[in-house]
Amino acid sequence: MKGKFTAIIEEAPEGGYWAICPEVPGANGQGETVTEAKRSLREAIRLIFKDRVADARRGLPKEAIQAVVAV
Repeated sequence: MKGKFTAIIEEAPEGGYWAICPEVPGANGQGETVTEAKRSLREAIRLIFKDRVADARRGLPKEAIQAVVAV
C-alpha cells in the first residue's frame, strides 16, 4: 500500500525531534534527526494500518468480499 500523509515535525525540548501524522490518530515517531523522526513515523503508520486490517479481518465470514480501492 502506498499513500502520502502529512508529517508534522517539531524539535523536542529534550533534544531530537518528534513527529505526528494528523490523518492517522495515534501515529507518532521520534528521532535524533528529522530523517529519523520521519522514518519512525512511517513505521508507526505501517504498523497501525497492519493492525487495523488484521483486526477487521478477525471473524469475517469466508464469503466476505475483500477488494482494493485507490483513493
